[in-house]
Amino acid sequence: MRLTIPVLLLASTVAVTAQKGPAPAASTHLPADVLALACAPTLVYDTPAVPLRITGGQDSFVRQTFHPGDLITINAGTDHGIEVGQEFFARRVVPDTAISPVNRRRPATIRTAGWIKVYAVDRQMSLATISHVCDTIDVGDYLEPFILPQVPTVAADRPAAQRDNYGEVMVGGNRRRAFGKNEFFIVNRGAEHGVTVGAHFVIYRNNRKEGNFLYELGEAVAVDVRADSSTLLATVTRDAFLAGDLVALRK
Repeated sequence: MRLTIPVLLLASTVAVTAQKGPAPAASTHLPADVLALACAPTLVYDTPAVPLRITGGQDSFVRQTFHPGDLITINAGTDHGIEVGQEFFARRVVPDTAISPVNRRRPATIRTAGWIKVYAVDRQMSLATISHVCDTIDVGDYLEPFILPQVPTVAADRPAAQRDNYGEVMVGGNRRRAFGKNEFFIVNRGAEHGVTVGAHFVIYRNNRKEGNFLYELGEAVAVDVRADSSTLLATVTRDAFLAGDLVALRK
């Protein structure tokens, strides 16, 4: 008679922890509209030439993504003017496709991943803590000085829309192509076209049926204005805004 002896496999768990910095500042105490605007996407036609980058974490294992409270390393220190207490946005380029260069035909969006605060500095490197995330903060994200945006004062006057100067809905965060109320999206109209922060837009859809008017989908307000593009916040939506829908500035 063969005796079968059951074997009990014991799984031992070893806590793998990362070094933590001081508790991040309570970014959630900021107004929700300020946080949302700080995380809103923008558009670029060239890859930003920004040398300041996140290079890793303070861990016993290799990580690519980080969260609030994590210690991360950046590739600059006192020799580059970095000081304890400085704050930076962490951002990354999101191209139209993985293989296409960023250019006028295929612009990229800029995703703000969050912001960080320098905790300790060496001559060539620094440690920072993550204060707030809009998304995960990743190795390779580039850094720009942290300045909280000002929520625009929306113009009270509502002049007629310029129907002889239509722009287009282009894209949103994470390359999204559809948008609802209180969501951000980017259009191909900017300061060069008379857009200012707080300006009103009307969004239309062309159903391409002969003899029909454009359908008015809703309204939006400009919250960030570049030379030839703007980030808008949808304020009124009768249907989803889609990439390719028309926009007209009230002016």
